Amino acid sequence: MRIGIDARMMGKGFGLARYIEQLLLHLQVQDTENEYIIFLKRDNWGLFESTHKNFKKVLADIPWYSFAEQFKFPGIIRKEHVDLMHFPHFNVPLLYSGPYVVTIHDLIMFHYPRQEASTHGPLIYWLKDFVHRFVVRAAAFRAKHILVTSEFTKQDVHETLGVSISKMTVTYQAPFEVEHIGLQDAQKDDVILSKYKITKPYIMYVGAAYPHKNIEGLLRAWKIFQKKYGTEYELVLVGKENFFYTKLKNTVIKESCDVVYTGFVPDDELSVLYRRSKLYVFPSLYEGFGLPPLEAMTHGIPVASSQTSCLPEVLVDAALYFDPTNLNEMVDTLHKGITDHEIRRILNQNKAKVISRYSWMTLAKQTLDCYTREY
Repeated sequence: MRIGIDARMMGKGFGLARYIEQLLLHLQVQDTENEYIIFLKRDNWGLFESTHKNFKKVLADIPWYSFAEQFKFPGIIRKEHVDLMHFPHFNVPLLYSGPYVVTIHDLIMFHYPRQEASTHGPLIYWLKDFVHRFVVRAAAFRAKHILVTSEFTKQDVHETLGVSISKMTVTYQAPFEVEHIGLQDAQKDDVILSKYKITKPYIMYVGAAYPHKNIEGLLRAWKIFQKKYGTEYELVLVGKENFFYTKLKNTVIKESCDVVYTGFVPDDELSVLYRRSKLYVFPSLYEGFGLPPLEAMTHGIPVASSQTSCLPEVLVDAALYFDPTNLNEMVDTLHKGITDHEIRRILNQNKAKVISRYSWMTLAKQTLDCYTREY
């Protein structure tokens, strides 16, 4: 069988880029028989190199979400005579008529279609939102099978798009494995903390600032936290500078005390920030899987998380939970997470069992089983 995989979004950065990277890496271990055609853009061409003869790279230098994706990409795929195509995101070209499976990671835009989540004006935003919904529904309807990120997402796709439960398979993602270094150099750690102007014990958030991530809610809760419990701690926000963080910096962050915004932090320094943190907080209103708090756990940090969407399913009993719309509950949960030593001990004890549930190798095997079953 010739299996095509749209890897134009593959990379080292955001969740979808890493999902594709890890899928390809582990499929090479799982499958030496089927032929794979890996479609890449020019800017990520060098990110995938395989020593396996059954993996072939094909250049498809087509921008995501573009007219060229709709009209040119299907022709590039057809030239490779694939038997089954895997689109790891909803952007399946409407003109592609071959059999395919698609991965749906979440339906955030169906539930949080907010104008403030866009840098475009109302008309452009409305048009993009309409097209997005149409493309997602078409991709789900025409797919032979759908891979989803959690049982929550499976149910959400079923209820929102009307897709049969039997047409979907859950493939859980996994956190990166952390390389544990022996003795840490406290002086070097202190230099990195100083670089980011972190001067107190701190609670940490790593990720984007899209509206559904509820960072504004976290910042408003932080004001209450300081009034109620004092100013012994800082809140550290780590994330690449973009429109949403800029907006928060000019409004809520600017008005807040003991809030450090670091901007982008490279992986080696990020590990230090994780390691020295007292607590990781994840206040999101909606997630399809919820990888960031799992990754925090791999660094040994207790987690306080929103109790919405898939998060209790994914984090199970290795996190403290709060209602993300109840600021006082969030405040008290954060305080408990940094001061209650027995709770911290229990969370630390439970996290290994939870993390062990997730494996990229298992995801690749389940995905391969899907390819084989649907061909």
